Amino acid sequence: MSLDKPRFAVFGNAYQAKKSAAVQQTLAYLAANGAEIYIERTFFDFLVRGQQLSVEVSGVFDDYNFDVDFVISMGGDGTFLKAASRVGAKGTPIIGINLGRLGFLADIPSTEIEEALDDVLQGKYTIEDHTVIQIETDQESIEGSPYALNDIAILKRDNASMISIRTCVDGEYLVTYQADGLVVSTPTGSTAYSLSNGGPIIVPKAGILSLTPVAPHSLTIRPIVIPDDSEITLTVESRSHNYLVAVDGRSERLHESTKIILRKAPHHIHIVKRDCRRYFSTLREKLMWGADHRG
Repeated sequence: MSLDKPRFAVFGNAYQAKKSAAVQQTLAYLAANGAEIYIERTFFDFLVRGQQLSVEVSGVFDDYNFDVDFVISMGGDGTFLKAASRVGAKGTPIIGINLGRLGFLADIPSTEIEEALDDVLQGKYTIEDHTVIQIETDQESIEGSPYALNDIAILKRDNASMISIRTCVDGEYLVTYQADGLVVSTPTGSTAYSLSNGGPIIVPKAGILSLTPVAPHSLTIRPIVIPDDSEITLTVESRSHNYLVAVDGRSERLHESTKIILRKAPHHIHIVKRDCRRYFSTLREKLMWGADHRG
């Protein structure tokens, strides 16, 4: 189904000056096709003042103040996570254009911008529903969004010694991790921080979460997967009496007496996928599976 006058909200990376040509191409193509374009204020200021570009849009917005048909993320996966955080429970589908490096979430290469947008305008796409997890605490409040599309990590601070993370799943004691941290990941985030710590790759819609320790003290401690409707309770002990919690990379310091509860959020993030793109082909491409680099 095509839209007569579609509305797009655009998020971008204000540190990628070399990618401004791709941004101009995107905005020009949308305008030529009669779309209404709204740009996040920080990104708009970067384009106009920092890059001296002439940018004609229907409006500029702050924070969560947008009401559109689609969100476009222009950057890497970090930019995509920022856009997803702002979308929250709105349910607005997100289009990820990759101007970064790896790009699992932002999987549309800059060379295919017009083709991808044309598919969207003509309704030739599918929507993937991605699980979101949320964090609650029994004492201190979490600043910013409590929701994570990728992962929530419990980490030691700076040069502190390893921390102890007492972990319960649905009220049943699992284990006390003696480690530098613990990553609780959705299937979407399984190819991010969790993977770099030896966690499993989980396909979308698998209905599970992974718990992956960071540099565990015991070599017998391994990642574990659990149903995504589980409630995870974490209690931390640290010699410095505090620790870090990172929600999709946004870190805050909490006192060790603060208990953390993690559970699946009541909403999903909807990601636009072109009909020609498939998960396993993206996986092979990004991880270079099957590539032979021998001389």
